[in-house]
Amino acid sequence: MTPTNVLTPLPPCDPATPEWVDDLLKRPGLRIERIVSSGQCSPPGFWYDQPEGEWILLLSGSAGLRLEHEAHTRLLAPGDCLDIPAHCRHRVEWTAQGTHTVWLAVFYDSTTPWPAN
Repeated sequence: MTPTNVLTPLPPCDPATPEWVDDLLKRPGLRIERIVSSGQCSPPGFWYDQPEGEWILLLSGSAGLRLEHEAHTRLLAPGDCLDIPAHCRHRVEWTAQGTHTVWLAVFYDSTTPWPAN
């Protein structure tokens, strides 16, 4: 079931389980997800390499996000956002333990031009 509030309800905090992902909206060329982490991170050596762009907004908790072309890990706190272009390899180095890290992730087709207004 799609939540009507992105901050509730939240799954139990358990780093031993996978991240919780809810599809909030799907349209051609656009997908919006709520991702709830509680200590999860990318497996060693794994990099996301997605065919679509991804704009993220951290709503609660904290995380370390690494872009392959950068030497440092970005520290994300509530309110921080980032646009990750298609095929920009990235990984989640860590998410806060013992609390919920809630992400709003907007995936978009970066090859399709948006209509001019």
